[in-house]
Amino acid sequence: MSQIRAIFFDIDGTLFSTVDFAARARRASVRAMIKAGLEMEEEVLLEELAEVVKEFSSNYEGHFDKLLLRLPRRSMKGLNPAVIISAGIVAYHDTKTRFLEPFEDAHEMIRRLARTDLKLGIITEGLEVKQSEKLIRLRLLDYFDHRAIFISHQVGISKPNPKLYQRACTDLNLRPSECLYIGDNPLHDIDPANEIGMVTVLVSREDRFRSVTGETKPDHVIQNFWDLSEILRDQGVMVPEVL
Repeated sequence: MSQIRAIFFDIDGTLFSTVDFAARARRASVRAMIKAGLEMEEEVLLEELAEVVKEFSSNYEGHFDKLLLRLPRRSMKGLNPAVIISAGIVAYHDTKTRFLEPFEDAHEMIRRLARTDLKLGIITEGLEVKQSEKLIRLRLLDYFDHRAIFISHQVGISKPNPKLYQRACTDLNLRPSECLYIGDNPLHDIDPANEIGMVTVLVSREDRFRSVTGETKPDHVIQNFWDLSEILRDQGVMVPEVL
C-alpha cells in the first residue's frame, strides 16, 4: 500500500451544502424579482426556476433570462425585463456574500491537514471562474496548492472522464495510489477515481445522491470530515488534533 501524499477534494456538496445554498439563493432571487414588480406567486416562480436549472444545467449563466421567457406576458406588463433579471442576479450574489459557508468540520479538517506534509488539491466540475470564486468565498483557497486545482472547463476534460483524475496525478508527479479523492457523487467522483486506482472517500451527508449507486464502491464512506482522521491514520498519515 502506497502512503498517501496528496488529497483532492470535490467542491459542491463536499466542502459546502449545495442543497441548502441553492434553495436559499433561488428563493432570495425570486423574492427580489417579485419585489421589483414581477406578478407571479413565489412558489410558482421557484418551481419554474428549478425546471430551468434542470433543463439548462447549473453552469448555464442565463437562468433568469430563460425564466422570464417561460412566464405569461401579463406577469411582465409594463416592466423592463433587464431590471427584473438584474434584481434576481443581485439577490443571488448578495446571498453568496452573506451565506456561502463551508461545512464547519470540512474547514477545520482542511486547516489541520494544511499543517501536514500532504499536498491539498481540488478536482471539480464546472466553469473555472465560478468554481474558483466558490473557493475564495468559502475562505479555503489559501489551504490549497494552486498547481493542484483542476477545474473541468479549464482542463478541457469533464467528469466522469477518468482522464481528469489522471491529469491531476500526472501533473503533480504522483501515482494514483498515492492520492486520496473525496467527493459526494458515486458516479462522477468515485467511479472514475477508482478506475485509475486512487483511494476514494464518499461523503454521504446530503440527500441529492442518496439514491445514486455507482458501478464501484468507495474505499471509505464518511458522514463528516472528522471521520477522515482515522482513515488517514490507517494510511500512515497523522492529522494534528489541535493547532
